[in-house]
Amino acid sequence: MSVIDAYLDALWLEQGASDHTLAAYRRDLAAWQQQLERDDETLLTASPTRFSTWMEQRREQGYQLRSNARMLSSLRSFYRWARLYGHIDSDPLANVSLPKVRPSLPDTLEEDEVERLLLAPDVGTPLGVRDRTMLELLYACGLRVSELVGLTGDAVNLRQGVVRVRGKGDKDRLVPMGEEAAEWLAQYLKTARPALMQDPTRPALFPGRGDNSMTRQTFWHRIKAHAITAGISRPLSPHTLRHAFATHLLNHGANLRVVQLLLGHSDLSTTQIYTHVLQSRLTKLVRDHHPLNAD
Repeated sequence: MSVIDAYLDALWLEQGASDHTLAAYRRDLAAWQQQLERDDETLLTASPTRFSTWMEQRREQGYQLRSNARMLSSLRSFYRWARLYGHIDSDPLANVSLPKVRPSLPDTLEEDEVERLLLAPDVGTPLGVRDRTMLELLYACGLRVSELVGLTGDAVNLRQGVVRVRGKGDKDRLVPMGEEAAEWLAQYLKTARPALMQDPTRPALFPGRGDNSMTRQTFWHRIKAHAITAGISRPLSPHTLRHAFATHLLNHGANLRVVQLLLGHSDLSTTQIYTHVLQSRLTKLVRDHHPLNAD
């Protein structure tokens, strides 16, 4: 077993890391290993100066500070593990630092844009009902796309109006779905889902090919197509509706800690980025409309 495989096994066993997280760590470690092999070094014999040299090369190649900071975080985790289990005597990245990354404001939508996006699917077809239901749940619950496509039929409780969501680190949380989303989900389960599946007893709530769960990439393509139909031209990301969920809740007076729980953030500071969105909007409002700023 390679040292990378041993480390990833430890992440899975000790922290319950998801497949998505494990794949990201594997990519980072493989890229670092490839760089080291060019200088006849290995992951466990890397010199303290080699990483800084590589980061400079990545900056010249156009990699953003955020990407390099994520890489450093991945490798630091690996070397902490390697030192803990006696694979190395000292951490080659112990004294490495990067400039602090300023949190970027997440892409979001105005409330009227969300309404147009929700109305975009053709609900006269089973596919349209499925897409409308997925968009309603995504916005009503603030789900990650990976959480949405990973839902199973037994994860929803229409009577109580909640969804059991498995988030990062395989942590479960219950999220209320709201009346509108619940109504669409009930319609979808009754009509569209049986029409879309060869075997409706399969667990996937939102099936793709072969009655398996839809992929994140497939749903992302669906979102982009519906955005075009809705006349939304601003850049979107797979998390745009999740960002809109959080931003709109705070706009209407929701408590930050409540939003943290609904989003499944383990750290409140992650949720606080949405307060920066509100501050940015307030600043723009004053700049555009205050009489002292008039031309």
